[in-house]
Amino acid sequence: MPADIADGAQQFIRAFSDPEFVARYTDGPRRFVPGLDGLHRMTAVLLAERAPEHARVLVLGAGGGLELNALAEAQPSWTFVGVDPAPQMLRLAERTLGARTSRVELIEGTIDDAPAGPFDAATCLLTLHFLAASERLRTVRAVHDRLHPGAPFVVAHSCLPNEPVERSLWLDRYAAYAVASGTDPERARTMRATVDASVNMLSPGEDEAVLRDGGFRDVRPFFTALTWHGWIGHA
Repeated sequence: MPADIADGAQQFIRAFSDPEFVARYTDGPRRFVPGLDGLHRMTAVLLAERAPEHARVLVLGAGGGLELNALAEAQPSWTFVGVDPAPQMLRLAERTLGARTSRVELIEGTIDDAPAGPFDAATCLLTLHFLAASERLRTVRAVHDRLHPGAPFVVAHSCLPNEPVERSLWLDRYAAYAVASGTDPERARTMRATVDASVNMLSPGEDEAVLRDGGFRDVRPFFTALTWHGWIGHA
C-alpha cells in the first residue's frame, strides 16, 4: 500500500480517539450505513444458526458498543469479548451497554490481543475496510484460529469497485445517502473525501476472497446496501 494511503488510513483511525468525534459517534453510523439496525438483527440471526445457547462471542472492532448491545439484547444468555484499539471508543461501549456490560469483557487492542478462545462465533462489523489487504487477511486468519470448527463469522464493511469512474459514482452515493439521512452536506463531502483518500477499499469479490483465503468455508453474501456489503462464513 502506498505510504500516503497508509498515513491517511491511520489518520482516519486516530479520529476514534478524538473526544469530540467519539461524542457524536453513536448517531453517525446510522446516517452513513443504510439499514444498520437491520444489519445488527441479521447478524444475531445468522450467529444463532450455529452458536449454542450459552455462546461466547468474539466481537472485533467493538468500540462504540452498538453491535455488542444489539447482540446482547437479542441473546440474553450469550457472553462477549469485545476488542478495539481505541480506548475512548471502549468507554463509549461501556456507556452504550449499560447493565449489559456485566456480560462483556472489553479489551483494548487488535486481534492479536484477543484471547485464544475457542469462541462459538465472531463478528467484525464496519471495521475491516480500515486494514490493508495483507493485514486484513492476517486478521481474518487470526479470527479463524480462535473459533470452534464450524463456528460462524459475520463481517460487514464498505467495498468499492476498482474502476475509477464506478468508484467515484459509489462514493457520491455514499455521501448522498448521508445527506438524505440528515448529515450536514459539508460534513458528508468531507467524509467522502476522507474515505476516498484514507480507507483501504477492496472490491466485493476481493473481500469475499479474503474470507476464503483466511480459512472460512461456505462464504455467502447476506447484506448489500450501497457501498456496504456483508458475508457469513464458517470456520
